[in-house]
Amino acid sequence: MSLISSLSTGQTGLDANSNDLSVIGDNIANSNTVGFKASRAVFADAMAQEMIGSAGASPQTGLGVGTQTVQKLLTQGALSNTGLATDVALDGNGMFVVKGAANGRDGEYYTRNGQFTVDKSGYLVNQEGLRVQGYSASAAGVIQGVPGDLQLNSASSVPSPTATVTLKANLNSSDPISAAAFDPTNPAATSNFSTSTTVYDSLGAGHQVDIYFVKTSATQWAYHALTDGGGLTGGTAGTATEIQTGTLTFDAQGNYTTAPTPTGTFNPLNATNPQALTFNFGDPTGGTPAGTGKLGVTSYALKSNTTSVSQDGYASGTLNSITIDRDGKITGAFSNGQSRVIGEVGVAQFSAPDQLSRVSGNLFATTAGSGQATIGAANTGGRGAIVAGALENSNVNLSDELVRMIAAQRNYQANAKTVTTADSLLGELMNLKR
Repeated sequence: MSLISSLSTGQTGLDANSNDLSVIGDNIANSNTVGFKASRAVFADAMAQEMIGSAGASPQTGLGVGTQTVQKLLTQGALSNTGLATDVALDGNGMFVVKGAANGRDGEYYTRNGQFTVDKSGYLVNQEGLRVQGYSASAAGVIQGVPGDLQLNSASSVPSPTATVTLKANLNSSDPISAAAFDPTNPAATSNFSTSTTVYDSLGAGHQVDIYFVKTSATQWAYHALTDGGGLTGGTAGTATEIQTGTLTFDAQGNYTTAPTPTGTFNPLNATNPQALTFNFGDPTGGTPAGTGKLGVTSYALKSNTTSVSQDGYASGTLNSITIDRDGKITGAFSNGQSRVIGEVGVAQFSAPDQLSRVSGNLFATTAGSGQATIGAANTGGRGAIVAGALENSNVNLSDELVRMIAAQRNYQANAKTVTTADSLLGELMNLKR
């Protein structure tokens, strides 16, 4: 091998270790970049040359080193809690999918950086405005099958009309039997006890309903449900209108025995008419099947009181907040107290993820070597689970990188010494002519 070849061999070492230092420097620079994946330079020896004329097997000498590739190290990074609902991290394999323009090119990109937020149009986006891809949900909370942009602020909770009012109370058996007939225009003076609740019509409008109880015999109480006529079809504002009445029967132990046969209609203004409205007073002993008579309204010798009044309707609602579970399902909490699934974050996986191409902005793009993305739900098919309110740190190990930097520096210096030594010997060769 000639001295000229020695110069060339030393130069390959300088180039390779220079590349190694560049990779190490990139890793160190991104040690605090969320979701960053470290790389390492992979070296391979250059083609060897045979020395002609030797006896036996021809000895070989190498021609130096080359950088074979820069390999991505897709190991899991540590997770850090942030408490922000739109921050998400992947615990396991896969990448988030975002769509938009990166480096002037529109396309679909992939990232481990889950620093997401909601833009002014209500889309879930990354910090560069690329839209996160996932699955939308129907008004019933059923996930749809085609991935696309996740628009969260378009989700709303539609109103649901009240179908049942459930009452738990005690009606004092010691109260006197009412002498006067119930008068809707003067209900307080012609009843023994009252309570109230709000019911909702098909438009989500609330109607306050006052329920008055009148003791009509030793074992019977009549109830009268009244609401303001201004909220009823054909009603008069400020005038209480009866929408339902019936009679409750109790036994000598104060247990509820017979459910009422109600009369009356509820016709809310501009909404579905009539609206079926059931008042549930408990489990009568004479019901089918027979109940205990103790779980709803009772008539014991105790002061009349209401334990609870509930109803199953609600008004329309707007989105207040979101939560994301380990499967990527996004649940919205609405201003009307309701909640439902409004979407699902998609996760992509690849046959050879370390063959993806790096793009600025902590993004990756597919290559022929990586294979195409297979998008699905988190925590399925080998994909990692989603951890909400957390971010994945860079997987760069600073101590390892600093040790590698020292080794690369010494290798660079040693190869430089090869070049200077060969140069010195060439100088001696040139001096032979003198």
